[in-house]
Amino acid sequence: MSQLSLKLKKLYEEKKYKEIINIINELDDINLNSGLLNLLGVCKMQHNNSAETLKSAIQDFRKAYLREKKTQNSLNALKNFINASIDLFDIEFKSNEVNLTDNILKEIFSYFKDNKDYFEKNDELTRALVRALVRNVDIEKVIYYLNQIAEKKTSSIDALASYIYYQSFIYNWDQKSFLEYSQILDQKLITFPQNKLVEISGSDRKKINIGFHSADIRSRHSVTHFLKTVLYNFDKNKFNINIYLGCKKHQEDATTQEFRNYVDKMINIVNMSDVDVINLIRNDKIDILIDLMGLISNHRLSLYKNRLAPTQITWCGFQNTTGIKEMDYIIVDKNLIFEDEEKLYSEKILYMEDIWNCHCGFDIPRLQTLAPIAKNKFITFGSFNNYNKINDRVIKVWSKILKKVKNSKLILKSSNASFRSAMAEKFSKNDVINSVEFLSYKENFEDHLNQYKKIDIALDTFPYNGVTTSFEAIWMGVPVLTMKGFNYNSRSGESINKNLNLQELIAENENDYIDIAVSLEKNVENLKKLRNLVFDNALSSPLFDQKKFSNQFFKSLEKIYN
Repeated sequence: MSQLSLKLKKLYEEKKYKEIINIINELDDINLNSGLLNLLGVCKMQHNNSAETLKSAIQDFRKAYLREKKTQNSLNALKNFINASIDLFDIEFKSNEVNLTDNILKEIFSYFKDNKDYFEKNDELTRALVRALVRNVDIEKVIYYLNQIAEKKTSSIDALASYIYYQSFIYNWDQKSFLEYSQILDQKLITFPQNKLVEISGSDRKKINIGFHSADIRSRHSVTHFLKTVLYNFDKNKFNINIYLGCKKHQEDATTQEFRNYVDKMINIVNMSDVDVINLIRNDKIDILIDLMGLISNHRLSLYKNRLAPTQITWCGFQNTTGIKEMDYIIVDKNLIFEDEEKLYSEKILYMEDIWNCHCGFDIPRLQTLAPIAKNKFITFGSFNNYNKINDRVIKVWSKILKKVKNSKLILKSSNASFRSAMAEKFSKNDVINSVEFLSYKENFEDHLNQYKKIDIALDTFPYNGVTTSFEAIWMGVPVLTMKGFNYNSRSGESINKNLNLQELIAENENDYIDIAVSLEKNVENLKKLRNLVFDNALSSPLFDQKKFSNQFFKSLEKIYN
């Protein structure tokens, strides 16, 4: 190893990124090999992760890849190029500058075509590609490449968890398959020697000690709206509440701080090892630990495999079984999992009396508005769901509706960073693109909610139903047309509408879904009546009745504890 390499290695270990940047920038371009250029980009990102820094690092990674091509250094640079480009894409999506990064996404797929063999051999390259494919709204390919990783003996837990999760977006699996693959995941989870772990025990206090674990307690994340409901309204004489936070420190924001005020203790565990987290939570003597992530987000499933508390529950964030033997309960309602299906979930089923989730609502005036059809003289359908939920079957059904209903319009908006042109191309293939309008991301949340005023009726996605978007639409007085499903994940819309007493907006199948949508345009008075019902009844329904839900929630926990 050269003297320069030794010096740079030492500086990197000491996290002196700025010094490394200065040293490499002083070298002549002719002396910059792929490894040095890659290191330069990495140090820039470690030193400062702003959009401008990302753009500069992307240039370094691109140059590093093109300088050598197909060496280990250049392939590392290609992986970093893809990941940095996706990070920039996500930032610019929220600032509505996504067109600036469209070409970079196209460049990623171009490099992939030139290096297919290397991608298939390199799991890290493949995972980077999957990130790009998710934003390109190509779930079939996402599943294909995640499966390639998941089938390897050396595959990570994350790859298999993601593979299972993305199956929720399409109709590849029945619930039995979800259970079987989740149980395979369970077998892969690490168990630690007991002599490294603190002995587990419940609380020795008079209060029941409850813990919540999430990486998503931050601004605009949907989990916060449901968790607030129970934290606003619990009996402080009976319960002690702890939150174990799994997000990166720089992701903590005003919402994170707000939640600190609701609970007895909040601690960030993101940089702690699994063994240290297990011992921390066991030392806290938690009676019931509630997981809010399941197989998604920055999950840490091995924690639950090693048992953090006498009772472990999964709720809210992930709408299916975890497959983990040590996960004792899953919280649902009778509309989501039927009694004869309980065997298809590894957890015991804990049924809420009405609905499995209750939204805390918004600090925004709620004003009833006229149906847009009254002014426009045509019906406007809409969906603000993540574009990856809008699979090919959904597009086919929605396209049939647009063709059957003269002059109708469909408004789409995603809060997840997505390649809009990829979605537009799918509607173009169905000859309805002229009837589709794409709205930009809104940084101001009130502006986001006000976009619902443009919609006569919201169209739910399937099999992955909307949850937060359905609660938002209903809060704004917009009814949601949904369809019956086959498992927890695909019956959320059904449960929401049943709890609103809107069974007429629950379709039996795709043809019925189309017929109901078409009939709403033909009977405008019925559409107006439905909108009035939604606006008048939403807040008193189980969807937004916080005190009732919180009471049911904690009574259920008490019952388990006792």
